[in-house]
Parts: sequence; C-alpha cells; structure tokens
Amino acid sequence: MADDTSVTWLTQEAHDRLTAELDDLSGRGRGEIAKRIEAARDEGDLKENGGYHAAKEEQGKIEARIRQLTALLRNASVGNPADDGVVESGMRVTARIAGDLQEFVVGSREIAGDSDINVYSEASPLGAAIIGHAQGDTVTYTAPNGKEITVEILKVSTFV
Repeated sequence: MADDTSVTWLTQEAHDRLTAELDDLSGRGRGEIAKRIEAARDEGDLKENGGYHAAKEEQGKIEARIRQLTALLRNASVGNPADDGVVESGMRVTARIAGDLQEFVVGSREIAGDSDINVYSEASPLGAAIIGHAQGDTVTYTAPNGKEITVEILKVSTFV
C-alpha cells in the first residue's frame, strides 16, 4: 500500500475526475449501499442472507475507495511538472529498457485515467532508478528477479 503522506502529481483533468468520483461515492454510493443493506436485513436471518453479505462486502469496497481517494487528493500536487528533460512524477518517458523501446508515465496510475499507457510508480524498481535522471542518461537497476537491467532515457516530457 502506498504511503499516505506521499505527494502524488495529478493533471487538472485527473484531479477533477477523482474529485467527482469521491463526491459520487460519498453521496450516492453510500446512500445506495445503505438501502441495499437495509433491504437485505429486512429479509430475515443474516447468517444465511447472501444479499446482506454481498452488500456489506460492497460497502467495505466503497469505504476503502473513499479512504484511498481522500488521502490521494489531500496529498495531490495539481498542475504540470517542469518540462526540463528530467524524470519526475508526471513525466512521459521514452526509454530503451533491456534493448526494447518503451513509452510510459512515472507516477500514480490515477493520472493516466482511461489511457492504456503503462504507468510506473516512483517507488517501483524502474521508477526509483530513473527519477532525477535526464534525457540522454543511461542507468542500471536490479529487477526483483535479481537481473541487472539497463535503461537508456531517450525522451522526457510532461504527460498531458
């Protein structure tokens, strides 16, 4: 689980989308699940009531997502990082990794939204290895499997 005190870079669009999701879950989502729990409770014996248990499980998922969004938005930095060719959260990176050309974003999966671009956390082995390095740098890091992987950073730009 991510550290709740870490700062997450978000585009304005991502911030607005996540704020809307939080508002929806906190209002409509909680209200709907409370009604489902009450209706299931009215059906009788709770030990054998599948609808009740499913609704309670769904309530737990909603509350967990609300906590996650609240922490993420509380610690979010909204805007665009400096486009200075240095890898940091919120940057799109084109790199040759172990010989393969890849394009990805460094930061939170939340910033990519519905985009199917790969996202690597700053805390991931790859993210940690390239943070602070610039376009043109070559770095090596140790993958979780123990293999040494070379990364040549070809291009760094703000993810929009």
